Amino acid sequence: MSDHGPAKGFGRWLFTTNHKDIGTMYLWFSFAMFLLGGVFALVIRSELFQPGLQLVEPEFFNQMTTMHGLVMVFGAVMPGFVGLANWLVPMMIGAPDMALPRMNNWSFWILPFAFTMLASTLLMDGGAPNFGWTFYAPLSTTYAPPSVTYFIFAVHIMGASSIMGSINIIATILNLRAPGMTMMKMPLFVWTWLITAYLLIAVMPILAGVVTMMLMDIHFGTSFFNAAGGGDPVLFQHVFWFFGHPEVYIMILPAFGVISAIIPTFARKPLFGYASMVYATSSIAFLSFIVWAHHMFTVGMPLAGELFFMYATMLIAVPTGVKVFNWVTTMFRGSMTFETPMLFAIAFVILFTIGGFSGLMLAIAPADFQYHDTYFVVAHFHYVLVPGSIFSLFAAVYYWLPKWCGNMYDERLGKAHFWLSFVGLNLTFFPMHFVGLAGMPRRIPDYALQFADFNQISSIGAFLFGFSQVFFLYIIIKTIRGGEKATDQVWDNPEGLEWTLPSPAPYHTFTTPPAIK
Repeated sequence: MSDHGPAKGFGRWLFTTNHKDIGTMYLWFSFAMFLLGGVFALVIRSELFQPGLQLVEPEFFNQMTTMHGLVMVFGAVMPGFVGLANWLVPMMIGAPDMALPRMNNWSFWILPFAFTMLASTLLMDGGAPNFGWTFYAPLSTTYAPPSVTYFIFAVHIMGASSIMGSINIIATILNLRAPGMTMMKMPLFVWTWLITAYLLIAVMPILAGVVTMMLMDIHFGTSFFNAAGGGDPVLFQHVFWFFGHPEVYIMILPAFGVISAIIPTFARKPLFGYASMVYATSSIAFLSFIVWAHHMFTVGMPLAGELFFMYATMLIAVPTGVKVFNWVTTMFRGSMTFETPMLFAIAFVILFTIGGFSGLMLAIAPADFQYHDTYFVVAHFHYVLVPGSIFSLFAAVYYWLPKWCGNMYDERLGKAHFWLSFVGLNLTFFPMHFVGLAGMPRRIPDYALQFADFNQISSIGAFLFGFSQVFFLYIIIKTIRGGEKATDQVWDNPEGLEWTLPSPAPYHTFTTPPAIK
């Protein structure tokens, strides 16, 4: 808003401090990055469609694995959930807007520049970063292409964006709740984001530290990770995973909040065990800081270290199991209907649990020596992140889109999108468990003949999953442009639990205080 009235056209979006506008921009940016990261993944799966080297050089293949991971984690999943937080948190707690609206605008607008810079490395001499999304030293320091410096700068900008967004969310939740909205009455989505925001503030400076140490090693002659100069490459892994493990929970906790809003609505029952969900989320966040070295069982750590990280990792299964139990119990004997958001939510619970079980297998240190760096690990974390983070984002969009744009999406098209995605996802990632257990290493552009059949199935599934997201784009645009008008109470719910504030129950999924309707 300028002194001369509201900005028009592009200026409206560039200067906006409205939480809904900023949330919308985050969501569109996230979707654009999702499609870009998906294109990188399809290059990988095309190369792996059959044994031998077909389409790309091994060097470019490694650039694709790196860019796919970085764009999906930092460009698609995280901004997607920040977009949901911007849209929903103020309305769920009865706040007029975010606490720091100008900083909110800034935290979004630095992101397109960061990712343009990251993507531009593909056009630079020496190519894009080629060292995997975990950018292990000394591969990322001694042997890296010149573009690594741009990658480091991009990571700093993403981190700054995340930290500013998190400060804003915490300030909003702690200071701007409507009268009577106590902490234990907040919707679980708000709780999960409050906890996630604290995680982000804790770990993003660690990521900034490790990329700065890389920068010093590359340009200023230090030896943090260079054994020849007295450094230690394993130090990089410790610092990276101390950031990296809480990071994977940052990508799943807001998803827990989304699912905890959707399942009660379509089961037409209050969420079972609200308080235990809050405590379980907090426990997961705490435990995420003391399990990082389970990514490093093969580096040669002492037996006591292996045992500690093995048991601590298994312990995380307890609060996670509590959450799954509560979701299932909420559905138990409920009057369930199976609209698109509920289908995605149920798929989330089932497939996320499968990902959890394979994670428990990887937690067993002696077994992990066999699984490490095989496709079994790839299968595991994709079963957590795709049905976990991505499906919950889809569920959230179908669930809240009628409230966002005033139009109802086409239920048949939504269900078609769900089934295409569900089949594509399982075709892509389930066979990876088998080739991984049989010994196929990850991040390699070629493989032995015995892995050919499962890889072919995975590649077909990947193209099915990828192209069904273009269909999703069509559904969203069609809904925004017109369609059946959404009612005040979009989803049928007993007692009007869903969109109204007056009832003091802790299981609202959405609130708009009477003052700002």
